[in-house]
Amino acid sequence: MRFSSLWSSSGELPPLLRVGLILAAISPVSHAININPIPPANLDFSKLGSVGLAGDFSGISLYEFEGQNQNGFSTNGSASILTRLPNGAFVTLAAADAGIEAMCSFVLKDGSTQGVVVGGNFTSLGGMESPGAALIDPNTSKVTALTGISGQVYSLLCDPSTNSVYVGGNFRAANSTNAIVWVGGGVGWTNLPFQGFNGQVSSITKASNGNIVFGGNFTGLGNATGPSNPDQQIVNISGANITSTSSTATTGFSDPMNIICKTGGVDDAGNTWLLADNTPGAWKASFGFGFQPTKLRLYNTHLDGRGTKTWRFTAQPINGIMNFTYVDPSTGQNASCSSECPLSSNSSLQFQDFHFVNRVGMDEFQIDISAFYGSGGGLNGIELFEDDIFAYAINDFNEPTCSSVQVSSNATSTGSWRVTPSGQSVSQYLTATINSSTTQNVVFMPDIKQSGNYSINMYTPGCRQDNSCVTRGEVNVTGVMESSGAGFTNRSLFQTNDFDKYDQIFFGYVDATSSSFRPTVTLSPATGQNIPNLSVVAQRVEFILTNPNSTGGLKDIFEYNPQQAVITTSDFANSTFDKAGNSIETGPGVKSFATSGNTTFVAGDFTAVGFRNIFSITDSGVTPLPGGSLNGAVATTFLNGTSLYVGGNFTNTNTSTATGLNNVAVYDTSKNAWAALGAGVNGAVKDIVPLQLNVSANKPETVITLTGNFNQLLAFGSNKTVTVTGFAVWVPSRGNWLQNLDAVTIGVDGQLTASVDLPGGGSLFAGTLSSSQLNTNGVVQVESSSSLTPFPVRIQPQQAQPSTAIAKREASSQNGTGVIAGLFYGNGGRNVTVLGGHFTATGSNGSDVHNLVFINATSANAVTGIGSQIASDSTFHSLALQDDTLWAGGAVTGTVNNGEVNGLLSYNLATSAFGTQPPALSGSNVAVNSISVRPNTADIYAGGSFESAGSLQCPGVCVFSTTTAQWVRPGSNLAGLANTMKWGSTDSLVAGGALTLNGANASLVTYDAKAQNWTAFDGSSVLPGPVTTMEGANRDLTQLWVAGSATNGSAFIMKYDGSTWNSVGNTLGSGSQIRGLKLFDLTTNHASSALMDASRVLLITGSLNLPGFGNASAVLFNGTAFQPYALTNSNSNTGGSLSQFFSAKEMSFPTGGGRIAVGLIVLIALACSLGIIFLMVVAGVIAERIRRKREGYMPAPTSAYDRNSGMARIPPEQLFGSLGQGRSGVEMQSTRI
Repeated sequence: MRFSSLWSSSGELPPLLRVGLILAAISPVSHAININPIPPANLDFSKLGSVGLAGDFSGISLYEFEGQNQNGFSTNGSASILTRLPNGAFVTLAAADAGIEAMCSFVLKDGSTQGVVVGGNFTSLGGMESPGAALIDPNTSKVTALTGISGQVYSLLCDPSTNSVYVGGNFRAANSTNAIVWVGGGVGWTNLPFQGFNGQVSSITKASNGNIVFGGNFTGLGNATGPSNPDQQIVNISGANITSTSSTATTGFSDPMNIICKTGGVDDAGNTWLLADNTPGAWKASFGFGFQPTKLRLYNTHLDGRGTKTWRFTAQPINGIMNFTYVDPSTGQNASCSSECPLSSNSSLQFQDFHFVNRVGMDEFQIDISAFYGSGGGLNGIELFEDDIFAYAINDFNEPTCSSVQVSSNATSTGSWRVTPSGQSVSQYLTATINSSTTQNVVFMPDIKQSGNYSINMYTPGCRQDNSCVTRGEVNVTGVMESSGAGFTNRSLFQTNDFDKYDQIFFGYVDATSSSFRPTVTLSPATGQNIPNLSVVAQRVEFILTNPNSTGGLKDIFEYNPQQAVITTSDFANSTFDKAGNSIETGPGVKSFATSGNTTFVAGDFTAVGFRNIFSITDSGVTPLPGGSLNGAVATTFLNGTSLYVGGNFTNTNTSTATGLNNVAVYDTSKNAWAALGAGVNGAVKDIVPLQLNVSANKPETVITLTGNFNQLLAFGSNKTVTVTGFAVWVPSRGNWLQNLDAVTIGVDGQLTASVDLPGGGSLFAGTLSSSQLNTNGVVQVESSSSLTPFPVRIQPQQAQPSTAIAKREASSQNGTGVIAGLFYGNGGRNVTVLGGHFTATGSNGSDVHNLVFINATSANAVTGIGSQIASDSTFHSLALQDDTLWAGGAVTGTVNNGEVNGLLSYNLATSAFGTQPPALSGSNVAVNSISVRPNTADIYAGGSFESAGSLQCPGVCVFSTTTAQWVRPGSNLAGLANTMKWGSTDSLVAGGALTLNGANASLVTYDAKAQNWTAFDGSSVLPGPVTTMEGANRDLTQLWVAGSATNGSAFIMKYDGSTWNSVGNTLGSGSQIRGLKLFDLTTNHASSALMDASRVLLITGSLNLPGFGNASAVLFNGTAFQPYALTNSNSNTGGSLSQFFSAKEMSFPTGGGRIAVGLIVLIALACSLGIIFLMVVAGVIAERIRRKREGYMPAPTSAYDRNSGMARIPPEQLFGSLGQGRSGVEMQSTRI
């Protein structure tokens, strides 16, 4: 059990690679930390023509610097300190276990930099325990704990003129509450002269006169809090483990439990505990929770003249003897004692009270009796009191029911909860494990003896001690505070804190407990959490009464002069700020300050005569904004020049004089007018943070980021409603949201809560972000191995899909959304990029184009589709070209020219029209995953998931002969699911998938088009599962790479070297899905290995888990090691995926080593033979002509005639029918006949 909180007053690469995006989309950023570049990929694209990467993503980055990742942003309430890399990506310097609310650069007046002070509701930063506040060195990322705060920090102000950092929030530190100062130069935490406030501080600013202004929800100065009648809460001793030493052997008097809950003064068996005769002894209580007692009440025994004379009280775990004050009953005077405290033998004195001099946290104590009256010592009762008002989830820690309390503190629980050991926490607590929708909750019911304003804090034990950090999540807290039913609802808390913490859940009026009413606080798990075995914990709730004796006369604003050592209430009337605060009538108070020159803008949730929620303070006093105030609460402000950005929960000005001010607005301080940001957002804005981006030109500009509880950017003008995840970026220079612009820029999503400029240049940010170098959806051009640019097409962000469509697409081995396949078409001088998958793009005419899109570079990058004849829920998995005809396959359905399309379609790219379609495929969940055109023929091989083609039974792989417009089954011994196919030669096809060959499972097979039969690929029985993709390692596929999913669910990659299969090992982590392999030449060789030539590297695409790194969408394998190549993000806040690398030209393979294939040797020999025969015939003809001429040969006379008259008409099929024999699908068809 940990007691640190109880001891306090709280009671508890080479030079930068060119990325096309950098110059066009991000601003120059200065960096204070060391940035380690990654060695370049050195991929040689010089012979490939145009190249692209297709996938399911909303942003993509090349992996260039250590620290880059494709992790989504955190949704568990935690945040991090972030910095930016030269390529624009955000990386983490130090992670916190909860939110970060404020940062400031701490520079002393001598100019020396101390670091960046960080404040929030975290308990650890960078893995170091430092509740509420910490210091980070931006040069080294070293975190220094600023220990001493218990609670949350909401605001920071670094003041170089006094070497001070002013800290405000809801906390206790030293002898202050809610405000304190950290002084540099080794001084540390220092109490302000007024020792803080009686309510939380939300914002701190420095006025033009040099004074420090605090804003929040308070009514007075001072740290004193507590009930007017102290010592009213009873510590439950009855639930403790009670032991004793040297107890009497007399029956009925030896049990130390006898004196628990015994306050009647009866001395007899079962009610009195005695020591053995003439023997010192001890009485001990060990608890499962910690507490800070303020008063001890002892009942002495008088049985047979016995009794305790002197005693001492030792507290654990500090092992300290406590000091007490008491009233001497013999003199009536105040007295003190420590190691020998007296207890009177006067039988008319029922008990004696001893007050603790020091408030010390403890979970165990022992009373040692050193002297006694008569034959021995003993006690007749004991009670322990405290000021702290707690309600524990475990009822053994609440007030005892046997006490004189009318309504003791209590708790009830619903559902299954278990007691968890305290570990490093202050007490044991309840834990529930939730796997489905349940009704678990805990209701805390405190014993409130005095009505008044209370600060209510909920304590949450840290997750490290019980190893539950990965299963902790979010809880919802509600409360009923008054007999009228008033209170609070839907207070969301995250329980992911590493160490113990408390959160303020309410500040306001609470009715006292009575026979007809008692306040309640209910904790329950938040709904909609996708966390397996979700852990929910419940420990205790604290009620702190605001002391009416604290220095009053304030309302939410206080101006402090650092030169003033003594603060009095008379000073309030002389302060413009204090008087302005007193003009506030009702509301939770001030949330944000923004100061410019002599004007300070004050925003929050309040009402006053003449304004609501926002006003300004000038030298002349309170000044309502000429443009009007706002009709709802303001949570945050940011002043950029003359533009005051305001976020909160409002819809208009208080006089409804503006439109579009939905939860965010900008106030022009020079024109005194409000303006909308588009039409705003559909939920409350919590934070506004500036960010530097290049958007309109190669020049950085300030854009405005919003974080809050919204999920839409509202439609305005020609801009449609945009779905977001609580994060938006406004571009002032364009008057629009970044999400609406076709700008080449970085992609950012998540949460930003604070930022700070560093003295040496650059900035740090607080929040949690997923970021990418290029904000684009589904496809990207690769200009070189280190340069990405977008295609000239706008692919719309993915939207939620009907479950039936999702199920249909997931039946394939391919991913179901995004761009899955691409190719380049260049016949006849054309330049068209074809993209297929499941997506929606915006056509050049503004219409939606579904799933198959053409980008015509020869026609001003016109974007078109194939029309509405193909169903919009289709998904294209594979594309292939045959002259000008595009063959597109997948889970595709539709009607073309009154004919059914299912699985495969053809489209003429030269005429932009559908041609004759192949008869529809049929089967369960039809999908064509691979299309391969047989070289030098007109035969289209389709592989996938189907049973029949037209009326032909043709499972797994089928051939469409374009010359006969008929389906032909290749062989008769193959069935199953085909995922990938490649031709090694004109007659040899390799296919992979979940296939069956002659009824037996097969992952890789070969088809001999001459012999028309399938056989298992050499040695393929060693493959651990179905093959999903392959890549040739030489021209004829006698060497090749394959990848797939093993029967145990893991991903595998293997290479066949011509005789043996070799595995790269179990190098990819769980959940990896490989969707593509591509072999590349390199511009710079690496070390050679048995698996890979030194001049090549294998690119693996998909959704990959790389141990030691994390998730990646493309990695490179050099034969010995993996290196991330491309990282992607998605709109669903998970890493995206890449499906395919596609190029205009294929990589060429050298013939290698002078070896010539046997077939080629035969052809060469045949050609030589024919050549010799031809020469012999020619020589013979010449010799014969010479002979005849020598013999006087003369031509015979001739006469004209109709040569055609002597020829019978022969049908063309008889004359030419035999010419097709032995060639492609026609031969196969005739053979079967």
